[in-house]
Amino acid sequence: GAEELALLEQLLGLPKGNKYGVQGERKIPVLQTNNGPGLTGLMTIAAHLVKQAKKDQLLGSTAEEKAVVQQWLEYRVTRVDGGSSKEDTRIILKDLNVHLEDKVYLAGNIFTLADILMYYGLHHIMVDLTVQEKEKYLNVSRWFNHIQHYPGVRQHLSKVIFMKNRLYTNAH
Repeated sequence: GAEELALLEQLLGLPKGNKYGVQGERKIPVLQTNNGPGLTGLMTIAAHLVKQAKKDQLLGSTAEEKAVVQQWLEYRVTRVDGGSSKEDTRIILKDLNVHLEDKVYLAGNIFTLADILMYYGLHHIMVDLTVQEKEKYLNVSRWFNHIQHYPGVRQHLSKVIFMKNRLYTNAH
């Protein structure tokens, strides 16, 4: 949580200096603010940072896009962060694979905060997938590869390698 928020800060071009802590055994991120009680939760803090950076388009432009972004941020926090078993991971990748079948980004045709946080949340999973698994979740692989090449997103995270020769053709 806190590490991702630091990555997001950098991606958004915000000055460093926010103090992050964690709360409880689920290690929920907390942002200490100078004025007031502080903000709690990955989605809340991330949305706050986006607004601070005046990049509200990352939250979606239409009411529908905003709702879809919100939905995927929620999915990220409840399912991806909550899922721990191999089976959970398989279901998450399957869900995403179906969703991304006809989409470039999670919210359709625009790059949003949902893509950024889902990328950070899935990075440790994607790093460990076999070539066969990456091919099985073709749409997730395509999306993930696209996001990791998006300017400023990956930063110091390791690059996940995808074999291009089979991934993008219909020939088997």
